[in-house]
Amino acid sequence: MVPYWVAQVGGATAAAAVLYIIATGAAGAPSLGGFASNGYGVASPGGYSMTAGLVAEIVLTAFFVIIILGATSKAAPAGFAPIAIGLALTLIHLLPIPITNTSVNPARSTGVAFFADGPALAQLWLFWAAPLVGAGLGALIWKALSAVDDPAPSAGAQPT
Repeated sequence: MVPYWVAQVGGATAAAAVLYIIATGAAGAPSLGGFASNGYGVASPGGYSMTAGLVAEIVLTAFFVIIILGATSKAAPAGFAPIAIGLALTLIHLLPIPITNTSVNPARSTGVAFFADGPALAQLWLFWAAPLVGAGLGALIWKALSAVDDPAPSAGAQPT
């Protein structure tokens, strides 16, 4: 898992560096400000609080994990997972733009935070904590939901 995280953060940082070089490459280029970084309070596009950002990021990440697990489960129709996951990710990214500028991915938040003005690095903890908590919560909810659909056989039941 750690090599995957390192690759994700490294890739996001490299992509942000490329965008930074391009965006600042013109003579008299304006300050980039937040550089699409995530934030709450004064760094929130809509001025939303830390609590609002935390709740939005946790809940949306949980929903995304539930959708991924459902779309890729054995009970789901084959071949439709990319459609469900892609549409869900689009919606999940559009909804919280005014709240936090949308994260649901710590690597995405980290890469741009290195190049942003303002409190992006100081607020980065939320954009690591919320997706990790949300993903765990989503997995637990999916496990509970799938247990309802496919209950374990009772102690006296014979396999068929």
